[in-house]
Amino acid sequence: MAAHYYTVTWDQLHRDARALAWRLIGKSAFTGVVAITRGGLIPAAIVARELELRVIESVSVITYADEARRAPVVAKLPAAAGDGTGWLLIDDLVDTGTTARVVRALLPKAHFATIYAKPAGRALVDDFVTEVSQDTWILFPWDTELGMAVPLARRDRSGA
Repeated sequence: MAAHYYTVTWDQLHRDARALAWRLIGKSAFTGVVAITRGGLIPAAIVARELELRVIESVSVITYADEARRAPVVAKLPAAAGDGTGWLLIDDLVDTGTTARVVRALLPKAHFATIYAKPAGRALVDDFVTEVSQDTWILFPWDTELGMAVPLARRDRSGA
């Protein structure tokens, strides 16, 4: 099965992060935000701003090395967040759920929200904005750069 691509621009990411914040208003009086690095850093900053939260912590779970998946490694713990009580956990995406399971175990009482969710990980988060299919690869603005696009007709001939 061929992968699908979903390109997210900076403007769209900002709109989607604000939409996530809108969903979270009134859910709880959050103590602060825990950003899952690295993808959750920018969404967490936007959500924290919109919810007027000043305390921002981070947790780092490494699941990729040189573009290949590997066993998750916790590189940084969110020391200030305890068991997650009163904390809002933010990531850009829940995909297979590998990172989400690790972070849920670290912060079982946190409210977990992502901007994008795929079916395999969707049940692990409390809130999300947009669901995409499992075979969709999301191209985030920090992972892309502008460049010449090959015309569709040319791609069809090359089999790409």
